[in-house]
Amino acid sequence: MQITIEIPEDLGNILEVKWGNLSERTLESLAVEGYRSGILTRGQVRQLLNLASFYEVEQFLKDRGADLLYSEEDLEQDIQIAHELTN
Repeated sequence: MQITIEIPEDLGNILEVKWGNLSERTLESLAVEGYRSGILTRGQVRQLLNLASFYEVEQFLKDRGADLLYSEEDLEQDIQIAHELTN
């Protein structure tokens, strides 16, 4: 899918000076927001941004403050499963 947006040229120039490639920056922002909102998984972020490894995705998300979505409930569930596997 290709998406096109229009912004005033002067604003686009300002953003491009600060951020570099606006197409790339927009795609990255979309990926981060999709992950933060729970719409995209880390695997889907990897696919969207064509990242080579799990570790690149983790670093990308960490650098943008979109840490792993892992709740206390998830931890409790993982502990319970680990106990069941070791018994």
